[in-house]
This record gives sequence, structure tokens and C-alpha cells, in this order.
Amino acid sequence: MSEKIQAQMSIYDKLQILTDAAKYDVACTSSGVEKRGDGTGMGNCSQAGICHSFSADGRCISLLKILFTNECIYDCKYCINRSSNDVVRTSFTPDEICTLTIEFYRRNYIEGLFLSSGILKNPNYTMELIYAALYKLRHVYNFQGYIHVKAIPGADSSLVQKVGFLADRMSVNLELPTAEGLRLLAPHKSRKNILTPMRMVQERVKENRKEIVTYRSAPRFVPAGQSTQMIVGATPETDYQILNVAESLYKKFELKRVFYSAFVSVNEDKALPAKTNEGPSLLREHRLYQADWLLRYYKFEAKELLDEKNPNFNIFLDPKCNWALKHLEFFPVEVNRADYDTLLRVPGIGYKSALRIVKARRFSKLKFEDLKKMGVVLKRALYFLTCDGKMMYRTKLEEDYITRNLLNTKEKLPDSVTGLTYRQLSLFDDVNFTENQVRQIL
Repeated sequence: MSEKIQAQMSIYDKLQILTDAAKYDVACTSSGVEKRGDGTGMGNCSQAGICHSFSADGRCISLLKILFTNECIYDCKYCINRSSNDVVRTSFTPDEICTLTIEFYRRNYIEGLFLSSGILKNPNYTMELIYAALYKLRHVYNFQGYIHVKAIPGADSSLVQKVGFLADRMSVNLELPTAEGLRLLAPHKSRKNILTPMRMVQERVKENRKEIVTYRSAPRFVPAGQSTQMIVGATPETDYQILNVAESLYKKFELKRVFYSAFVSVNEDKALPAKTNEGPSLLREHRLYQADWLLRYYKFEAKELLDEKNPNFNIFLDPKCNWALKHLEFFPVEVNRADYDTLLRVPGIGYKSALRIVKARRFSKLKFEDLKKMGVVLKRALYFLTCDGKMMYRTKLEEDYITRNLLNTKEKLPDSVTGLTYRQLSLFDDVNFTENQVRQIL
């Protein structure tokens, strides 16, 4: 084994360094799979979630998130662990990975492991070390909990496949939304090397499903599917470009999740955006996650949410509200007659509340008070709905008017933000209800 792996450093010191180095990888999610232990080992896996998730009884469930090594042969301009940076380098051994996971699990700190890595020597060498760690964890320490592992682009497909039979979820980081951005900031990486293991995992998952049908005892390959991550803001792609890339990944590679990571400036480089006092664009990241949710659960397409003329989201409005305001010709929607798919497009109505509406209206006509009980967010939905042909109160179906009331601004917004120059309209203009009466309804 390499002398780099045998560096004289305590396991605790390594843990301090390699957990900190892993914090920029956000492609960390709930397991999405139910897997019970067979009684011969320790641990199990629950659909309730693993990292930063909450179970049905309110428990926050987490996992040990570490890098195998922060050594790296690549010099990606945005990465804290790039080869040209002068940082303390260290690596775990496979046994240390096992020890940490088991001891943390026994103390009820974690329910699983998230393991990523820099590239030590070459992709195959790194993947072999990861495989050795997971094999020992599964077959020597009998750990049956959740494991999320990163596939190393450029590693031999047979190695990736062997690791896939030991992990619950696997991810390959796309890194940047476009090949142009990758060439600019990560010239040692290529889009082909990233997409190749992604495709292999997809095809092997399909084959494995057939094997399980034929042979129920067949081992499961990446049962929780695969995900990816891309950095937002390091390169000049628009939200429209990013969302189209995500949509393509969902359709072509059947990914479970695409994660968006707001660019954090940790290096000085002329190819990177200049540092500002405003910090990372977390609100833009948040809007992309909301739009991603619309793609996966609300039957929207990227081309509906944005286009080349309007390539970026209004960060002050959630994407569904933004879409509705640009398509007022579809509104108002009559709650007692609209089909499920139409209800899903109404701001303030989620897929659960839409289902409740469809079920409840079979027995009686719904009123706004009923919608509130079903989980509809009326402060957004009231502009786009009618109940039995009537709106909640007399209002203007105009983009400017609704936008100002949704933003709930008390002072005039700058033209550069909204393009609006009208006076601030009260929520209660053109209505005879008192403010207290409306609050009671809401």
C-alpha cells in the first residue's frame, strides 16, 4: 500500500481534515430504499432518509460524510483539494473507514456512510481502495446499513460494478453544467468520462431488476439508484441551460436526484468569478431546487418554466408563481371542476393537497375554508382560484398587481428587479373585507 496511506496521523486528526474536505459535496440524500438487516450483522436501511432527513417520528437521521483522501492528481480551479493548493494532505485506510463507521453507528451517531474521494495516483487505484473499504465493511464487519459512494470517473467499469453491489446509492458528479465550463475550470476531466459510468450504472440497474425477478436471491445493484451534482455560478450558464441539463439527465439516465451547489469561492484564480461580500448565490440555488421539484413531481418541462428570452428565474418569486404570472390566460382555475394535473399548476397547491381536493369534492362543493384545511397555501393560491365560480375576494387578474402582493413589499422595488414603477397596492384594495376577516380565513 502507498506510503501516502500510511501517513503518521491519528484517526481523529484525519477525521477532522477529511470531514471538512467533504463539506462541499452536497449530493447527499435520503436512502430512498427499505432494507432490513438479516440478523447476522448490524444496521438496516430505512426509506425515511439518511442525511439531513427526518423520519416519521421526527428523528433527524444522518450519516458519516467523509473523503477517503484529499490527495488529488487533478487541478480543478474551483476545488479546495486541487493539486496546486498547499493544504494538509491525508488519507484513511480501508480499516479506518470501517472502524469509524462501526463505532459511530454503535454510538447511534449515524445510520450510514457517505464516501467520496479525491484521486490518489489514478482513478483505478482510488476505486480499488474504496472497494476494499466497502468490502470489509459489508463482509468482515457485517455492516448492513446505508452506504452512498462516489464512482470515480475514468475508473474501469468492472471496478465500478463491484462497488455498486456493495453500495445502496452511487453518484458521479457532473461538476459543471456544460462541457465548455468543464474545459475551462476542470481541464483534466471530460464529459465523456463522467457520463460513461453514469450510463453503465443505469444499464446495470436495469439488468439487475431482471435478475432479481428471475432469481430472488440475486444481489442488488445500487438499489437506491444514482444521483449527481453540479456547481452553479462558477461558469456563466443561465438557469434555463442548467434546468435543461437536469431534465436531460432525468430522462436519459433515470437519475434519482440532481443536486445544485452554489459556487463557493475557496481559491484565487482569474478563471473564477471574483469574490464578493454577498457570499454564494444560495437563493438562486434554492430556486433551482424548487424548479427541479416541478420537473420531477408536477409534470412541468424546462421549456415551460424558462426560455431564451427569459433565461433566469426571478429570485424573489418561486418558479411556479413565476410561471403562473406569465400564463394568466390559464387562470382562474375552478377548484370544483379542474382535473388533477391542472390543480398541480396552481401556486399554493401541492401534489398532496391536489389529491385531497379531487377526493373531497366528490361529496360536496369546496369552499376556501375547506382548501385551507387541506393544506393549500391560500396567500398564494387565492389569486388563481375560484370556488363555485367566485374568487375569494374581488381582485385584479393582472401580473403587476399580483406580483406586488405576492412579494408583499412595503416600498417600491427598483425597476432593475421587477420592471414595475406603479405604486404599492394593498392586498385589500378593491375589496370590502376587513384585514382581520381575511386573516381569519387564511
